[in-house]
Amino acid sequence: MVLISAVEEGIEDLLRRTLPLSREQGDVSFEAPSTTWSATVNRLTVNVFLYGVARSPQPPRVQAPQRTDGLVTRRFALPMVQLTYLVSAWAGSPRDEHELLGDVFLRFLTNPIIPSTEEGALETAVQLAVESDEHNRPRDVWSAVGGHLKASFCLQATVAADAYPWETAPPLVDRISARAFPIPEPRRP
Repeated sequence: MVLISAVEEGIEDLLRRTLPLSREQGDVSFEAPSTTWSATVNRLTVNVFLYGVARSPQPPRVQAPQRTDGLVTRRFALPMVQLTYLVSAWAGSPRDEHELLGDVFLRFLTNPIIPSTEEGALETAVQLAVESDEHNRPRDVWSAVGGHLKASFCLQATVAADAYPWETAPPLVDRISARAFPIPEPRRP
């Protein structure tokens, strides 16, 4: 699904730009934080593991019609999708991990939106929220992926799914004219 990879690209760009965390300094990973994966981590890493995809309780997003070359296009309201991530930090010591995790936490708190970009795959902004997950506690997610419990938080990304194409709208009504026809006389038997 292009939607998920586009959101994850936006999350990685946000983290690299605001931390800053260059590619030479560390990684942003979207892998499951299992014990097998964690054994391969040998440098600073922010792990953002997607474990939940659902329709958001937010109402569908209506987009304004667009006018291009004299034609008006429109599309149905886009359903909102909620992606839930488990975010953790990996470093040489627990103190370094907690410092990195705290920095990541603050970046998501102070940047609640990833804006859409002209060249990006998403036409709408992504809303970010650090929230608790009522259905899956972090320790349950850690247990499910086979990882060891460590400090982490849940991040929810909400975005409009490009589920419907743009279609040419019917022509606008520019005038109304009334026509009157005589009422026919009833037929006589």
